[in-house]
Amino acid sequence: MKDEIFKEPIKKQFEFDASVASVFDDMIGRSVPFYEASTRLSSELLARILPQNARVIDLGCSTATALLALFALRSDLRLCGIDSSEAMIQNARAKAAAFGAKLELSVSDVLDASLADCDAVILNYTLQFIRPPRRAALVSKIYDGLREGGVLIFSEKIVYEEPALARQMIEIYEDYKRAQGYSRYEIAQKREALENVLVPYTEAENRALALSAGFKRVESIFKWANFMSFAAFK
Repeated sequence: MKDEIFKEPIKKQFEFDASVASVFDDMIGRSVPFYEASTRLSSELLARILPQNARVIDLGCSTATALLALFALRSDLRLCGIDSSEAMIQNARAKAAAFGAKLELSVSDVLDASLADCDAVILNYTLQFIRPPRRAALVSKIYDGLREGGVLIFSEKIVYEEPALARQMIEIYEDYKRAQGYSRYEIAQKREALENVLVPYTEAENRALALSAGFKRVESIFKWANFMSFAAFK
């Protein structure tokens, strides 16, 4: 379905409810620049470096796009998806069935998820929705749950430290969304709905989160304006 949620006046803050889940694939495809390409890149990296029968957990898996991309490359992997939205998981199950993919999908708050003995964790534009005081604890929990040599792949909307550059990047991004068919009104509506719900960090702050948790190194694997993907290695 096409994302037309913000054509009407907003009545609440943004949340991943049934209405968002029903249009989520269209929404993220048109709202996150090069989403398909960056997801494919992350999947190809994991497919190359993970051992046989590795366990991968996608926290905030939404409709399982990342897991299905990985399944297409490595059917031996144990793929698990966790999301707090029942509607998202229902859609993920339907997509998995359509692709013939065996995914372990469950509804849970990502902060409460069991992460023991996994080889990779994916946080695809999820960390930015976790309240800042709780982010460090989640990244530390992920680090503790990863086996030695494991990897955390995380993508985030970032902010720039220099104010003028930050404004210019926002303007470029809004031009991008208009090119995807969103009106100025829809863009403004969504921005208001996301205020204080999506709280982005700078690139340096995101790197520091992973390094402070104990990860040996954090590499940038994708960047377009204020959207960025990282790989953190244990």
